[in-house]
Amino acid sequence: MKTTEKEMTVEEKLQALYRLQVVDSDIDKIRTLRGELPLEVQDLEDEVEGLETRIGKLNEEFSELEKSIKNKQNEIVDAENLIKKYEEQQNNVRNNREYDSLSKEIEYQTLEIELCNKKIKEFAALKDEKAVVIEESKKNLEEMKADLESKKSELDSIISDTRKDEEALIDESEKISDRIDNRLITAYRRIRQNARNGLAVVPVQRDACGGCFNQIPPQRQLDIKSRKKIIVCEYCGRILVDDDILVEEKL
Repeated sequence: MKTTEKEMTVEEKLQALYRLQVVDSDIDKIRTLRGELPLEVQDLEDEVEGLETRIGKLNEEFSELEKSIKNKQNEIVDAENLIKKYEEQQNNVRNNREYDSLSKEIEYQTLEIELCNKKIKEFAALKDEKAVVIEESKKNLEEMKADLESKKSELDSIISDTRKDEEALIDESEKISDRIDNRLITAYRRIRQNARNGLAVVPVQRDACGGCFNQIPPQRQLDIKSRKKIIVCEYCGRILVDDDILVEEKL
């Protein structure tokens, strides 16, 4: 029959907490093997998505420039047709006023053609610039995707090699946690989160805290050895246990 929360003595809680710390530290070691890879993979995935979006917008802008050039070319054709029409009409005018009016229309359409040609050159220059940027962006995207695949493969390999061990440890951690009262588990996790090395429960060794290495007074050491109450280090706030627990843990 398993010991329930209400039945657990302080000593049993301390033993359970220390065992939990050992298991969680083993989980930390496995996750340390992955290093910054998960973050690097996530960052690269975000960068790839961002660059793909940018290339999509550049392609849209490129297409718009092509449409603008086509529109201006069509305007030139329309203007040339009007000039041809007005020139034919000039051959049949009845007076100078009609001739001058048509001449102004021809001059206006000629200016429109010049303006369209100017715009076409501007659009073409912008299109060429966009094409260069698109090509460079595509090259960067391919390199980024190759780097991403390499890092994902490396991460998958590490996860595959350690998955069973990690899952077993996580299962054990959860089972131990379920045996300890919620208030104590909450305190343990808070201390772990704030501790740089993830150690919330540490033994007293060589008369010092195993976390911050500050000296522990003899009377306080006796209190810790008695395992009658939960005692924390007055310097770092970690939960303290006597070093005999190390021996018991190995047995």
